Amino acid sequence: MRARFDGQVVLITGASSGIGAALAREFAREGAHTVLMARRLERIDALAAELSAAGRRSLAIAGDVTRDGDIERAVDLARSEFGHLDVAVANAGFSVGGRLLDLSLDDYRRQLETNVFGVLRTVFGAAPELRKTRGRIVIIGSLFGMIPVPGGTAYCMSKFALSGLCGGLCHELEPEGISVTHIMAGFVDSEIYQVDNRGIRLEKPPGRTPPAWLLLSPTRAAQQIISAAYKRKHSYVVSLHAKLGIALQRHVPGLVHFVLSRAIRKAGYARQ
Repeated sequence: MRARFDGQVVLITGASSGIGAALAREFAREGAHTVLMARRLERIDALAAELSAAGRRSLAIAGDVTRDGDIERAVDLARSEFGHLDVAVANAGFSVGGRLLDLSLDDYRRQLETNVFGVLRTVFGAAPELRKTRGRIVIIGSLFGMIPVPGGTAYCMSKFALSGLCGGLCHELEPEGISVTHIMAGFVDSEIYQVDNRGIRLEKPPGRTPPAWLLLSPTRAAQQIISAAYKRKHSYVVSLHAKLGIALQRHVPGLVHFVLSRAIRKAGYARQ
């Protein structure tokens, strides 16, 4: 059987770990060449070498989605080395956690700069090349772009914003031949639970990792994301628990609010 992305070129932001790294491996298995962008160059250099050794060309470029021009450099690399770009995956992101009263406006600005404006930079930077190939944009959102939770308002704001962006963008870009796939991912076993609000890895994570039975492996998540992108789905929810949570929020929001309130009180989270 022919690989679904045979010969296509895929740009992935935030490719150094988690879903991003898993997507790079799975796209390569589906026949794609990849351009990997992340701040940690040593990681994506090693990943690019791994994928190239397996038979598909992969290039690494250091970049930060919060800096103007970095995405454009990655797109230029794809064009100069491969001649075209077929898929852009806006995956880079992180989570600011904490109560509003314990955070600052700068914390919210940092969150939105990466998770929202970083996505916009990716879309603006990749769209001209994707128009030529009638390509695909994949935007990695979250379950928490549909269900707001206390202690995560900054992160939820950023992911709710992506829901609005994708909802309109799919209609705007469809006449250009570009599909937009909004991924709402549930709990995936990644570094997002192992770093602090500034993206620094913690030796002892503060007990915020979900139970193991809720965690989906990055590989399995990547496989579902690639399938949704291939079918040009407008939106796709990754994992059964995320689908259940979103369904409950849509149809019985009062129940979700009650359950969250009970859980927060039980955890002693509310301010004394």
